[in-house]
Amino acid sequence: MTRIAIYPGSFDPPTRGHEDLIRRSLLLADRLIVAVAVNVSKQPLFGVEERLAMLRTAVGPDPRIEFVSFEGLLADFARRLGASVVVRGLRAVSDFEYEFQMALMNRQLHPSLETVFLVPALDLTYLSSSLVREVARFGGDVSALVHPAVAEALRARFAK
Repeated sequence: MTRIAIYPGSFDPPTRGHEDLIRRSLLLADRLIVAVAVNVSKQPLFGVEERLAMLRTAVGPDPRIEFVSFEGLLADFARRLGASVVVRGLRAVSDFEYEFQMALMNRQLHPSLETVFLVPALDLTYLSSSLVREVARFGGDVSALVHPAVAEALRARFAK
């Protein structure tokens, strides 16, 4: 039986931390679905298709990884895909409370869906998309924090 995991997020923009978790998630599942969540209450810097394209470029081709977008409840999305695992990253203790609540709600909605928390690589622990956006917005160098294609997309977006 194929074990399917979902790594959901906004990925606005994808960072080296996301790339790290994507690659390490493959140790837990046979197939990984990287799912860009469409959140109507947020105003993302990049559109869904732009984020999917950046993720595909940053991660590269791997037949075990699929990049998709979704709307609605993660538990329903996971059920439709036959996924049994949700992968989430925990950078700091401050992330835990929110992620813990989400994991419990997903378990309530889909009892056989397990959430697995991964800690990022030590050198990526501080990294977040919002921090990358802020540095890029003010012309800072984000080349060590994101794939070169993402850095270029950020430069182009903020040059406008």
